Amino acid sequence: MGGGYSQSTCKTAFASQCNECTLPLGFTGVSGINDNRRSQNKETVVVKSVDHFQIYNERDILHRFQNKTNLLRPLVDEIEDSSVPHSIVLRYLDDDILHASNNQRLTHLEVKFVARKVLEGLSVLHEEGFVHTDIKPSNVLVNYGKDARFKDVQLADFGSTVHVDSTYAQRGDPIGTPIFRSPEAHLQMKWGTSTNIWSFGALTTTQLISLLYGEGFHIFRPDVPVDHDEYDVKILMKHHRCFGPFPASYEEIADQERLAVLAWIMHNSPSETLKPFHLTTTREICQEDKELVLRAMKLDPRDRPTARQLLEDKWFHQP
Repeated sequence: MGGGYSQSTCKTAFASQCNECTLPLGFTGVSGINDNRRSQNKETVVVKSVDHFQIYNERDILHRFQNKTNLLRPLVDEIEDSSVPHSIVLRYLDDDILHASNNQRLTHLEVKFVARKVLEGLSVLHEEGFVHTDIKPSNVLVNYGKDARFKDVQLADFGSTVHVDSTYAQRGDPIGTPIFRSPEAHLQMKWGTSTNIWSFGALTTTQLISLLYGEGFHIFRPDVPVDHDEYDVKILMKHHRCFGPFPASYEEIADQERLAVLAWIMHNSPSETLKPFHLTTTREICQEDKELVLRAMKLDPRDRPTARQLLEDKWFHQP
């Protein structure tokens, strides 16, 4: 990448079409970057570069929301140069929750701190009808602090963030990472802001239960590899076995084809395979934690609380 950038780390996104690089801000010779900042500010930034609508969508979402909250990783600038794919410059943060928790398990208080910030960020999007579509630990970024482990928490990756009235949401386009994906999104039904609440619950459950079982545990991880034909349906089976059964109210929102899938899942889940989360003991998860998880993990999306309602839960006000 020209223009005086010195690449330090780089990862691919958008199905290997997007280069996301961590770079020092202080380069020269690239249009679209303010000269004053270029000469005085030496902070590290992240550059996403790709000729794809998601780059423009992320830019537009951040323009719309970043002045309303400090809980979304902000856009710093854009690089408009006809010789390279369109690029956006984003704030750099120290780590993400997936990597941070793998390095050192989060304490109960740290889980609560991160959970609150995630919900506060989501509530800003949701109040204007926008859905993130990929809530997961690696999209929750953090800066480390001195007095506490984390001082900043910000949501990242808004390339696929859309409005609930968009064609994508209304026709149930595939979204997100399977083990954090809501049941309705797995079934490719219409989804909305409540799909983020399920993903938040899956994220929080993972962090809370890992306090006992250690990192690497995930309540919905199937016993087959990601590329297996049955990977997604086995996740749906775990939804049923942990938080089911799927309620009769699905008849109001699902067509016959999807109802047949759910009937097959329940038929192929004999009683010995059921692991109802509401029956977990205090040795596995404390009662207060369990109650919060059960509020979020409702199989019918209409039964889930909003982000704002969850923020009012007593769980956030207990030590």
